[in-house]
Amino acid sequence: MAITGEIFRQSIKEMLEESPSGAPELQVLAVDDSLVDRKVIERLLRISSCKVTVVESGTRALQYLGLDGGNSSLGFDSVKVNLIMTDYSMPGMTGYELLKKIKESSVFREIPVVIMSSENVLTRIDRCLEEGAEDFLLKPVKLSDVRRLKDFIMKGKVKEGEKISNKRMRSIDCSPPLTATCSPVSLPCDPPSSSSSSLLSPLSSKKARL
Repeated sequence: MAITGEIFRQSIKEMLEESPSGAPELQVLAVDDSLVDRKVIERLLRISSCKVTVVESGTRALQYLGLDGGNSSLGFDSVKVNLIMTDYSMPGMTGYELLKKIKESSVFREIPVVIMSSENVLTRIDRCLEEGAEDFLLKPVKLSDVRRLKDFIMKGKVKEGEKISNKRMRSIDCSPPLTATCSPVSLPCDPPSSSSSSLLSPLSSKKARL
């Protein structure tokens, strides 16, 4: 398992060095059954100088990763992904089920997975973080969310063992609920405000403690 992890980390290093401009570049797989939401997240990722592949279902995501059990032509050497962002509520296979499949894979389990949802359900957030999700974003996803994720991952600050403790801290925090940080009239590309949703994010909690 340690060998697999080392191979994956070396692969990320090589992928981040492949940008023609010489700047590090994040490669993202975005999964959402909503065409509108796919367009929004794709736009935000491209604005943030990320390479993005969008698919419409968990099944398609598994096919892209070569984890569907079929004779896929894609394998670890040909799939270049260092972040997966998936909607939670999807027909057929939910984002939670997709997360479990990825974390059960010996090849892709170290890839950070971020769950997105339009519903603020604490039990749903908790079980996703317990299963290995790196973050849980409330829709509409903002440009500041994407940039924060990119900055966090590019700096290599993801640490195992902190997700559950951060989840517990947030569940007893006196801060406003997640829904209070997302204005229904705000645009996805609005600049972050002083009360950004990142205040309650597991990733930002990690950064604050480092």
